Amino acid sequence: MSILKLGAQTDKAEEPELARARRVTEAFLEEALSSGRFGPGARLPTERALSQQLQVPRSAVRNVFSRLEATGRVVRITGSGTYVAEQTTPAQQPSAPRPHLESSPLEIMETRLLVEPRLARLVVAHATRSEIDFLQECLDRGEAADSLEGFEEWDTRLHQAIAEASHNRLMISLYGMITAARDQIEWGELKRRSLTDERRVVLERQHRDIVAALKARDAERAELAASEHLRTVHQNLLGHANNEQVPMLPG
Repeated sequence: MSILKLGAQTDKAEEPELARARRVTEAFLEEALSSGRFGPGARLPTERALSQQLQVPRSAVRNVFSRLEATGRVVRITGSGTYVAEQTTPAQQPSAPRPHLESSPLEIMETRLLVEPRLARLVVAHATRSEIDFLQECLDRGEAADSLEGFEEWDTRLHQAIAEASHNRLMISLYGMITAARDQIEWGELKRRSLTDERRVVLERQHRDIVAALKARDAERAELAASEHLRTVHQNLLGHANNEQVPMLPG
């Protein structure tokens, strides 16, 4: 199955730069994997190398790698690189049904509320300076976007980047599935209907609060900011907030 079918559904109004970077990266990696140029177990080029070769932002390469990992086609090993997955059973084949690609918006939000606030402590403990800087870049690019579609693109990248800054491979893989689920048509249509200019202002403020807390290495404040943000998104998308208190991790 093509990455293009599993990846983001590109909206016609999406910013040309963002759409082009994603299409170019997806097309290159689809051809590289489908042609057998990189066989099972082979190490793929680094994000930096692909970014320079394809003339796209590293964030675009990182985003596509996350989707490939979520669909079982590659495996990323922190400190080592990205490798083509060993697909030895039918369940591992790209065409196999994957529940996260059929998840409802409610299921996505329930999972996000359980997972994302917990990432704060891992990010505070393990994120590098460059990873924190990239969170700020995602924040700045999202606020500078001149369309709601562009804002949503950088919103997705910000949340994926937070997961990747945890340096926990299982969490990164899990959040890759969340990102892939958010790329489905039903989620995208619901988000476009609910994301007004006024709500965008609130979401941008909440993003700033999350990033500021992570930059300050304040795990408790970042966790609370993430919970507040997700309850707002839940309210915007589904019409009722999840007011259940998200339990805090010890320590």
